[in-house]
Amino acid sequence: MTESLPPLIAPEALGDPTRAGIRLVHVAAAPAYEQAHLPGAVLVEPGALVAGTPPAPGRLPDRSRLESLFGALGLQEDLHVVVYDDEGGGWAGRLIWTLDVIGHPRWSYLDGGVHAWRAAGLPLESGPGSRPEPTRPRLNVDPGPIAEVEDVLAAVADPGQLIWDVRSPEEYRGEKSGSRRAGHIPGAVNLDWLRLRDPDRALRLVQDLESLLGAHGISRDRRVITHCQSHHRSGLSYLVGRLLGFDIRAFHGSWGEWGNRDDLPVVTGPAPGGPDGGGR
Repeated sequence: MTESLPPLIAPEALGDPTRAGIRLVHVAAAPAYEQAHLPGAVLVEPGALVAGTPPAPGRLPDRSRLESLFGALGLQEDLHVVVYDDEGGGWAGRLIWTLDVIGHPRWSYLDGGVHAWRAAGLPLESGPGSRPEPTRPRLNVDPGPIAEVEDVLAAVADPGQLIWDVRSPEEYRGEKSGSRRAGHIPGAVNLDWLRLRDPDRALRLVQDLESLLGAHGISRDRRVITHCQSHHRSGLSYLVGRLLGFDIRAFHGSWGEWGNRDDLPVVTGPAPGGPDGGGR
């Protein structure tokens, strides 16, 4: 019988991370992983999670690359994947979104990642780590968690949907941009990803998160599309939406795609009803 873990788990509640049936995955650059990682954790570098092709490098990699990635992780249908990172959930959330895309629902997020694990006085390892026995998964891509440009355009005109922009307020208002054009998608709500977590990189309490999102019009009665510049920061907002039971998708092209196309509408300045994007 395979083990069942909650989708959000505290370091103290995880127990032995090396036990059978669990694959612990540390999403970070290799030097950071080699400096300190949880016992038995396997490295996934952020570049493995993105296509890397300008002007929208954050788009999903093709199926062959996904099969190589998850084969190297030793993915099997009954394996429970516990994901964490060293930054507070952006890259971990991106991997969880990818697990949803390939139809692997057995995942958990280790709240606070390596920093929370260290703060709890739990053991860490250093060095290159070990590699699991590889598998040869044959994956299908589920479009359900994915939003494309056409989906975003449809959401702009649909009051039953909401676009959640998790970039900084300065990016949202058009004062700076990682793309050729600056500003935001018409009607989008701005709630910076940094406001979803505490200074120690752990998620805010669930009830606090729901209240915060509700104050911005982000609620269960609307279908949500979230994005940032490259669907890295919006990995965390996607994760939060999933933990709260929202109907949420991620626009994987994000502002890298939208802001570099001349045929898509762009708005600058603060949103009506609030300095950084209220609900519509």
